[in-house]
Amino acid sequence: MALCCALCLLLLCCQALALGGGMLYPRESASRELKELNGLWSFRADFSAQRDKGFVQQWYRKPLRQSGPVIDMPVPASFNELTQDPNLRQYTGWVWYEKEVLLPRSWLLNALNTRVVLRVGSAHYYSIVWVNGVQVTEHEGGHLPFEADISRIVQGSPGALCRITIALNNTLTPQTLPPGSIQFMTDESKYPRGYFVQNTKFDFFNYAGIHRPVVLYTTPSVYIDDITVTTAWAGNSGMVRYQVLVRGNTRYSLSLNLREKEGKVVATGEGPIGELKVVEPKLWWPYLMHENPGYLYYLEIRGKGLDWSLIVKDFNLLQWLGANSFRTSHYPYAEEIMDLCDAYGIVVIDECPGVGMKDPENFGNKSLAHHLVVMEELIRRDKNRPSVVMWSVANEPASELSPAANYFKTVIAHTKAIDPTRPVTFVSNANYARDHGAPYVDVICVNSYFSWYHDAGHLEVIQLQLNTQFENWYKAYQKPIIQSEYGADTIAGLHNDPPLMFSEEYQKAVLKEYHSVFDKKRKEYVIGELIWNFADFMTDQATTRVLGNKKGIFTRQRQPKAAAFVLRDRYWKLANESNCLRPTLTLQFMSGY
Repeated sequence: MALCCALCLLLLCCQALALGGGMLYPRESASRELKELNGLWSFRADFSAQRDKGFVQQWYRKPLRQSGPVIDMPVPASFNELTQDPNLRQYTGWVWYEKEVLLPRSWLLNALNTRVVLRVGSAHYYSIVWVNGVQVTEHEGGHLPFEADISRIVQGSPGALCRITIALNNTLTPQTLPPGSIQFMTDESKYPRGYFVQNTKFDFFNYAGIHRPVVLYTTPSVYIDDITVTTAWAGNSGMVRYQVLVRGNTRYSLSLNLREKEGKVVATGEGPIGELKVVEPKLWWPYLMHENPGYLYYLEIRGKGLDWSLIVKDFNLLQWLGANSFRTSHYPYAEEIMDLCDAYGIVVIDECPGVGMKDPENFGNKSLAHHLVVMEELIRRDKNRPSVVMWSVANEPASELSPAANYFKTVIAHTKAIDPTRPVTFVSNANYARDHGAPYVDVICVNSYFSWYHDAGHLEVIQLQLNTQFENWYKAYQKPIIQSEYGADTIAGLHNDPPLMFSEEYQKAVLKEYHSVFDKKRKEYVIGELIWNFADFMTDQATTRVLGNKKGIFTRQRQPKAAAFVLRDRYWKLANESNCLRPTLTLQFMSGY
């Protein structure tokens, strides 16, 4: 956790949620042990016509290999990008994962004082989990964690294998987030009987599988279930308000130590609710806005957290570019990535999986109810992160449709009720005069691709059209604006002069035309620019996609295109001019993030 400048205030008062309990990230301590289950799992896809053979035959009741042929499948990973089987790459329906593990003897014998919890970092899209044939939980939605207390099941038979079975369905419907639809092809002169396809209206491949780490961990029988931390600032003092939720017993004692980054205790407290005072605190600043960005304090409640991980390749590239922010497009990223953002001063617009919402049925009551739960899960997970400065509830929805007005009014109000300290937005590509959701956001985030999807090849119209876009939005709503996407597809190594579409020169030219307008408008109301995209990424096959979306300034292998050097020169020039919030990147990472 961190003490933050005004830009990065944390949650002041978390109101009651529909969700029960917390979702603390599992870390080893003196009272908690952890066993990672990453690696090879047994895997089988259900290719039966109705995709229900696994349930009819109850594959979860015995080892999966006894149900039929299985293959090895790594976890975390996407099952539909790893094999050479084209049927599995385009598969839609139920797949089955299984892992058999031996639990430490100490976890099993001390049943009265030890809880054993199974945690899945994320699985896309709908999951049902069994342990030793007993269903322990189910969860709808990818990109966010879920867990189950399995103590009663595993502690009854010490020494036996713990068999974990996860059935996962990647089908997207009009009510899922993101939405999709199943289209059955009934013309048997063109398609086999029962043939169907999964349709989506978002521009990335629908990766599916167990995407983030699966772990088993223990807690004492009386344990800390959730922690909410908020900060305030007055004069030369910082206040850290905390609320700790303890479960398992009503009789307990709590002691808290707030430590500086170097380990020195600067404040202490007792009890589940209170306030710690820090004199002359070190504030959390974004990268390049302070000589010591991303300064973190550690709040110790029954154990100290692990040291931060080493910077991974992408964070090296972010720092090389001079970028200090990104949007988690178009779903919440892994907690390990968010940890690095906290530690290195990377400002985050935290986005839920609200992408591809293009049809009226995506705005019905069932979709709305699920959307509210997703925002609760996201805020529950990331509420205490200093790097998170804004929530995004959707990307490019059909907000010109009339049902969108009440839908986004409700989602945004719900989000602000849970967290009244952070601004809320969604990212729009609608006409400013017909966007029914825009009145309810705090910041206008707009995507546009002038001279690409509009007036393709005409670089000369970019500045006029972009200037008109900004003026229209600002006159209509008088709110700060972020250009949340702009860019052009580029095939690395393809060159042409004068610049033509798909060449590296054309991508450079597009960026420079946009930047000319940004430099004028950032003096008025444009507060951020986010290039699309950090790196190339895979999409569904289409005549407009050559092995995926090529709008990255880096290739999928993280090699720079010419545009990366244009941005680096720009970002560092702006960094040297002032300590304002500088240009940022929209990141679309490959599966696993």
